[in-house]
Amino acid sequence: MNEEFNEYFNRQIKLWGQETQDSLQNKKVAIIGSGGLGCSLGIALGASGIGEFAFVDFDEVGVHNIHRQIGFKVGDDGKYKSEVLKELIESRCPFTKVTAYTESFDDFAKRDLEFDLIIDATDNLPSRAAINEYCMKKNQPWIYGSVEEFHGQVCFFEKASYESVFVVNDRKPNGIACPIVMHIASLQANLALRYLAGLSVKKDILYYLAFNDEGILDTKKFNLPTK
Repeated sequence: MNEEFNEYFNRQIKLWGQETQDSLQNKKVAIIGSGGLGCSLGIALGASGIGEFAFVDFDEVGVHNIHRQIGFKVGDDGKYKSEVLKELIESRCPFTKVTAYTESFDDFAKRDLEFDLIIDATDNLPSRAAINEYCMKKNQPWIYGSVEEFHGQVCFFEKASYESVFVVNDRKPNGIACPIVMHIASLQANLALRYLAGLSVKKDILYYLAFNDEGILDTKKFNLPTK
């Protein structure tokens, strides 16, 4: 097992050493949403050596999802997203366990499970507000991400409140292309992996990425209020 484990994670062990890689096996992460962000997060983090995941999503795969939700393929339509993603991630990495919860976040929260980190991969403001409220009550760190058109936002929330920054409403997102989804999920995954590996992560900073009118990718940073 050790030889296979070390071969599988060879490049990461070179990056941060055996002890850090071994420590990831004891980490538990919940990803809320198994759509565009959730698929990319699952693929990016699922083979990193994190020991246990919870994938939370009650939705089913639709054909219109597949172009940007890279964990799914034609033929998956009608299946629960979280269950399809679980199967994919566990097939890619024998060293991680995934539990799929085909339910809403509100129902999942009632289970009162313990996690090292919660990652938002939802697509609406009320769900993010519910995640924020839950995490604030439990003093639980979480990572927010959102995408629309050609722009997106990421933040590692620790002391700041999502609702102190964003107005919560039921607005629906506009159109979207696949690459920005993968890009934002990649940033979320980098923050998550650095945090879980014990590396430095600056928290309560909102990163906003967008292409301007000239087609230049612009990144802005905003320090969020923590009181």
